[in-house]
Parts: sequence; C-alpha cells; structure tokens
Amino acid sequence: MKASGMDTEIERLRRENRDLVAEIVRLRAEGAASACAPGGNGPDIACDLLFTAAEKTRMPQIVTDPNLPDNPIVFANRAFQELCGYSAEELIGHNCRFLQGPDTDPADVARVRDAIAARRDVVVELLNYRRDGSTFRNELYVSPVFTARGHLRYYFASQLDVTRFRTEEGMLAESEARYRTLFNALDAGFCVIEMRFDAGSHAVDYRFIEANPAFTQQTGLRDVVGRWMSEVRPDLDRSWLDTYGSVALSGRAVRFESGTVAPERWFEVQALRIGEPAQHRVALLFNDVTDRRRAEGILRDTARERTTERDLVWRASRDLLVVCGFDGLCRAVNPAWTEMLGWPEASLVGASFRARIHPDDVAGTEEAFARLRTGGVLDNLDVRMRMAGGGERWISWNAIPQGDHFYAAGRDVTERRTLEEQLRQSQKLEAVGQLTGGVAHDFNNLLTVIRSSTDLLKRPDLPEERRQRYIGAISDTVTRAAKLTGQLLAFARRQALTPAVFDVGQSVAAVADMVGTLTGARIRVTTEVAPSRDRSGRDVPYLVNADPSQFDTALVNMAINARDAMEGEGCLDIGVRSTAAIPSVRAHPLVSGDFVAVSVRDTGTGIPEEDLDRIFEPFFTTKGVGQGTGLGLSQVFGFAKQSGGEVLVESAPGQGTTFTLYLPREVGRAVAAESEAEPEPLADGHGTRVLVVEDNEEVGAFATQALRELGYDTAWVLNAEDALTRLEQPPRFDVVFSDVVMPGMNGIDLAREIRHRHAALPVVLASGYSHVLAEQGTHGFPFLRKPYSVEDLSRALRRAVIRAGARG
Repeated sequence: MKASGMDTEIERLRRENRDLVAEIVRLRAEGAASACAPGGNGPDIACDLLFTAAEKTRMPQIVTDPNLPDNPIVFANRAFQELCGYSAEELIGHNCRFLQGPDTDPADVARVRDAIAARRDVVVELLNYRRDGSTFRNELYVSPVFTARGHLRYYFASQLDVTRFRTEEGMLAESEARYRTLFNALDAGFCVIEMRFDAGSHAVDYRFIEANPAFTQQTGLRDVVGRWMSEVRPDLDRSWLDTYGSVALSGRAVRFESGTVAPERWFEVQALRIGEPAQHRVALLFNDVTDRRRAEGILRDTARERTTERDLVWRASRDLLVVCGFDGLCRAVNPAWTEMLGWPEASLVGASFRARIHPDDVAGTEEAFARLRTGGVLDNLDVRMRMAGGGERWISWNAIPQGDHFYAAGRDVTERRTLEEQLRQSQKLEAVGQLTGGVAHDFNNLLTVIRSSTDLLKRPDLPEERRQRYIGAISDTVTRAAKLTGQLLAFARRQALTPAVFDVGQSVAAVADMVGTLTGARIRVTTEVAPSRDRSGRDVPYLVNADPSQFDTALVNMAINARDAMEGEGCLDIGVRSTAAIPSVRAHPLVSGDFVAVSVRDTGTGIPEEDLDRIFEPFFTTKGVGQGTGLGLSQVFGFAKQSGGEVLVESAPGQGTTFTLYLPREVGRAVAAESEAEPEPLADGHGTRVLVVEDNEEVGAFATQALRELGYDTAWVLNAEDALTRLEQPPRFDVVFSDVVMPGMNGIDLAREIRHRHAALPVVLASGYSHVLAEQGTHGFPFLRKPYSVEDLSRALRRAVIRAGARG
C-alpha cells in the first residue's frame, strides 16, 4: 500500500475514535444531569451506557478502575479480546501491563504511567503481546472518566491496531532504500523528467525530477535536479523534445541510439512514461554502447575485408568451388568450372551436380551425399567429372555440410591418377617378371625330377623296385606341381572356390591341434574365441560363407610363417572376434560392415618396415634358400580378396607380428551339412556311359583311355556344340564330363544348357584355371581340379551318378 493510502486509513480510525470520545463526553454530561435530578441514579446509568457503547464499537476498548488496587481491567469489549487473544475472564482483574513484553519500549510505558498519575489524556504507540506470543503494535488512547462531582471513576482506553501499517511502512521504506541503492549504483544513466507543453500540446521544455550519479558522469550535466532543460542546455535539438513529448502523451515507450548525448560517445536511450498521465513524467535510461558500436564497426570492416578476400579467392582459385543444396542442385560455382571443365556458370547454377559426374561414379557420389546429410565430412572423394567439350577429368572432392546445403572444393588430380596408373602397371610388370621367374625356377625343378624319372624308366634292365620308386617320384612331383599352381591361382584370385557356410570358431579349434604339431613343442599355441551374443543374450557362432579348405590352408600358412619368424620358440596366439569395419589399408578406405576377424600373433623377430608392402607378393620371402616358396602369404591374400575380405599385417622389428584375416560375417544362415561319404572307385566292366567334352586333344585322349581302362563306355567331342548334338542321338549317356575353358560356349554354359534340356543327366566340370569359375562359381555342378588322378576322376563320376540316381 502506498504511504498516502495508509495515512488515510489511520486518519479514518482516529476519526472513529474521536467520535467515541465525544460520545463519552456526551454520556458524562447526561450523567451529570441525571445526578442533579431528584432521585436520579445517574452515575450507574451513565456507566451502563458507556459499557454498552464500548461493546458495540469495532474498535478494541477496555475500561480500568483506578479506585481498585493496581488499576485493574474491569471491562474489555469483544474487539479487544479478538485483538489480544485473551477472553474477558482472563483479562478482568489484571493490570494492562501483563500484555507487555521484552520488546515493549519502557519509555512508552512511562508516558502511560505518567498520564495515569496526572489523571490526563494520553496518546502513545505501544508494542503488546498476544496470548500466543505474537506481537501487535497499537496506538493507545487513554482518557479518564470523572463523576459529576469530579471524582475519578474509570480510565477508558481505546486501541488502534497499526501493525499492518507499520509493517507496510517498513516494507515501503526498505523498497525505497533498495530503489535508492540501485538508483545510485546503476552503471547506466537514469533520470526522471517532467514535460511541459504549450496550448497546442507541443513539448516546449522539461524539468529534471531525479537523476543518478551515472547520468551526471555520462552526460556531463551536473546539478540538474529541479532545473529546466532550457536552462541547462538552451541549444537542445528539437527532436529530443518531440520524442519525449510523444512518450509522455501517448504512453508508448521508445528505444533508440544517439551519438549526440555526449561528445564522442554513443548511447542507447530508452524512454517510458511513469506515474499518472496528467503528470507528464518520463523515465530515461542511458546505456553507453560506445564500445559495442566500435566493435561492430571493426567487425563490419573485418567482414568487408574477409568478404573481399573470399571473393578474390573464389574468383582466383584454380580448384572447383561449389555451394550445393542437399537436393543436388548447385547454388553457386566459381569461374574455375569454366576454365577447367568448360561449363559456363549460367549452365551450372540451378542444375544438378550429379549430371556432371561420370555415370560409373554416381553411386559413390550418392553415398557421399548421404554422409553429408547426416552431418559427416567428406574427405578426398575421387570422381570423374564430365567436360563440356567431351572427355573427363578426375576431381578429388572435400565437402563440409552447413544447414540444408554443403560447401565443396574439388582439385584436379587427373595427372596424379595417370601417374598412379602408370606406377601400378609398372608394379604389375615387375610382379609378373618376378612371378614368371619364380614359376620357371620351381617348375624347372619339378620337371627335372619328372624328366630324370622317365629317362630311368626307359632302361630295359631296370629292377621292379626301382621302377616303382621312379613312378612314385613322378606322382609326388605332379602333386607338388598341382599345389604350386593352386597357390598361384589363389594369389591371382582365379582358383575355383567351393564356398560353404561354416563356423570360424570351430574351424580354428579344429586346426589348432594341427598347428601345434607343425610349430613344435617349444612354441606355445593358444586360441581365444571372443564371446558373441545377440540382443537376447544367446551365443551366436562366427559364421562365414567361404571355402573351408582354403580357410584352413590360409590359417596354416599364417601359422607356419609365425613359426619360422620365432625360430622354433615363442608364443603363437590365434584369436577370433567380431568387428564392425575393415580398417583402411593399402590406399583402400575403411569398409563398414559385419566382419569376422581372425588374428594370428607371434612373438618373433618382426618384419622390417621396408618389407611390409611386399610380403604378399608371390615368391617374395626373407627366408633362406630352400626354406620357403614365398607363396604361403600370397595364398592368404588371394583367398581373402576372393572371399570379399581383407588381410592386414602389423609388425615392428623385435616386437612380433600380427596377421588379421577379415571375412564377411553371415547372419541368418545355417552351417552347411556334412559332406556325404566318398564312394569307392568304380570296378571294371560296369559299362557306365560317359560323354567327355575336352578341346585339348592330349587331355581328351588320356581321359577317355583312362576311363575305358576303368570299364567306362566313353565318347569324346571337342566342343560344347558337338556335345549338345551328340546328346540328342542314341545311345543315352549316364554322365557328362566337361572341361570349363573351351572356345565358343564354355563348360558352365554347356552344363546349364544340359540341365535345361536333360534335367536328370549329371554333369561334372574340370579345370585347372578359369576366370569364369572364380567370378561366378560352379552354379552347383560338381567340380574336379586339374591335374586330377584317375582315382579322383572315378570318384567324381561315381558320386555324380549316385546323386542323379537318388534324385530320380
């Protein structure tokens, strides 16, 4: 409540009290008249009227009797009982002092005591205590009541509870103090002005009502309170009067910045109307924004300079620069597009970025766009960009997303790519030369054994025991030659794999025993298959779809390499785990996906850094002469690549080596069923009819002769077309044995055509090398690798016939 409101309320209560006192005076007069009347009992009647009047009023009232010991309370109206919390029975008979407490001012009590002793009226503000211990402040009015003969009869005391008003006055005083503290402590200049208008409601001047120290400090205007602005600054610009006058009349606050308040300073000025509209008062707040304005100016200058620099870079850059939306449309391009690719700017802005990309590179670009949309950054994406006049150039792109678009820079790397391709071709030629030399060396050794054995077999007086020894040497040499060509095909990724879904963990455990035998007793072999569980917590096997036998061979090759590196003593750890990516290696980027990682770690001597890039090359070895062919790790490399995986090596001299084979993991597939038992070779004279399809006359003649020796009824054709014709003629054949690589229709296509025309007729394929098999597989047809033995051929044909009979 405002101070003026409290004063009004107090004055009303005082007026009511004065009316009551006047009533007492009137009752006194009536009492005196009654006392003069014959037989009147005026004093008692007057007292009754006094108590009745006191009981009816809303103001707390008590009456004390000074004629009794200690001037006790003899009457307390209902309003007083409610004020102090005591009942009439608890009040009557006690002196008023029992309502006082430790915080009651003794001086106020003394004033009341002195007035009682002098039998005079007194008004005093006193702090009393309620029955519950709480305090209340009341304005006490004490007045003596005399009889007509002048004897003191009572003391009449009325109470005015001013607690609320004193509390609000205190709060108002505190608020005023806080306001003054804030007013004086503000860094911003603050003042209150009162506008003066002429008869036409035009502002002509204003007077300062208040002004804080900051106002004086910021504006330089001193001792302005109470003075008119026309006295302080007669040359004040008319716009200030118009602005402040508009605020005072309309009540609409304004905010603006001005540099005319003080020299070389800028202020943000806020003006709003306060008080009653008729007072025409306006509060002004001045915030010094000079530093901010200077900083903004510096920023503007810097931005202007940077914009100029950016524009110069944009125009002068020889790299392609583009701002492109995620919708694929170019928003801005720099002049380098015209200089490098021949595309005018007008033909690019608003056009599709993808339209300028070589069709073979669009898929990779789409993946990059998807990565940018998710907030990823694009680094060194090489794509071919079409030129306006035909042709293309290799551009390496880097891009950063921003909002609904991205900024990209492309550098011409055509020359670099050309050099890289030339280097690769050179490396290929070097590898081919090394491979040719290695193959020639190893095969010459094998042919030497065969040639020597055949020469010795020609001697007429050769004993049977030595004859069998030379025949065995020839057979063993052929087996070694077949293994050598198999390793070469593995490295070249041209071997015919027989993929099947199998559990890598189980395969590693099965091979571990054999590895222990190969490494020797002084090398400790440990295996660790990391737990793999699905979302429900169930164990999940490490399934892959690859050739199990080639996997075992790769694992053994890595183990043998580790054994040799440890020189027969150390620790060999084989681990299996899952991984979500293949790390970047050999210039290939990181590949995300679900993979199984098989690691072979040794404690050997390590691999020198200069040899790390060559260890997978065929015939490359750091071992001594006769201690290795240099094809073991080549087989691992070829198997990994052909199976859709990768092989990585980590090594340092003296710290051992870790080879990690990555294979794509299979989910939701079942482990392949165990292969059926191998059939016995066919006996002589069974009469199974075989159509042999072989374009090489020597191999064809040998195959038919060998089959006839085993009791087969054979027919031989040189190509697939003749084979299809022969199958349409009688007699009916039981099985077809065909080479894969032939002029015209290859063996795979022939087998598929036979399946189409003669569904029940089995086909067995054979090949020593075929890119068709390496890339497409056998399409489910039985396959026999060259060179094969007569026994292997017999088993393959027998198995095919049995399976065909089971299906029939």
